[in-house]
Amino acid sequence: MTVADQWKALGSNLPDGWARAHLRLELRDKDAADKAAGMLGPASAYRAAPTVLLFTVARDGSATSPDNLRRLLRYVPVGTLSLSGSQAVPQATATRAVTALTEAWDRAIAGLPPDWSDVFAEIQLTSTDFVERAAVLCIQCNPRRDGQRAAFRFRAARTAGYGVSPEMARRCLERCDEKDIRGSIEVLRVVSGSRHVATQGPVWIAGGKTL
Repeated sequence: MTVADQWKALGSNLPDGWARAHLRLELRDKDAADKAAGMLGPASAYRAAPTVLLFTVARDGSATSPDNLRRLLRYVPVGTLSLSGSQAVPQATATRAVTALTEAWDRAIAGLPPDWSDVFAEIQLTSTDFVERAAVLCIQCNPRRDGQRAAFRFRAARTAGYGVSPEMARRCLERCDEKDIRGSIEVLRVVSGSRHVATQGPVWIAGGKTL
């Protein structure tokens, strides 16, 4: 059975309502793994062992789509594909408070430990109509679009390292407030007291992708 056919079989057995699936591809040798890694580059496949690749497929735009993965796998050498886990569409949670973005940022920062050094945060906008304008106004934050959602994610660093300073982040959000762009802010990850040695700061990896 080809690797593409293996994905078709695995995909048909996933539970209804699945959102993301984590896959493991084992190749016969390192040369085959090298070729497969190149072919699966658009799927952000990464090497877990000399002959093993891990990657994620998603329906929500946060990773390569099922259809695109099927096309990519047509060119992969013979291998063994298996499912290492899946996630369902998250249940509805309490709606985040929508307010002035500077106020939301101040509240988010105030809730962090006094010695925080690095954060990974999300701005969730109330409308996709705000996306392009907010991206321009927050350009110093190096915002990353989160799939098809009306949301951006960015890193901030309090003292040094990779990420916008909290003061500059607040200035970017002031520009959004001036244009009546509304939403909410949540700190997704935080590190306290990081010490940078030949690095720009901590590295977070989610779903095989560096944040």
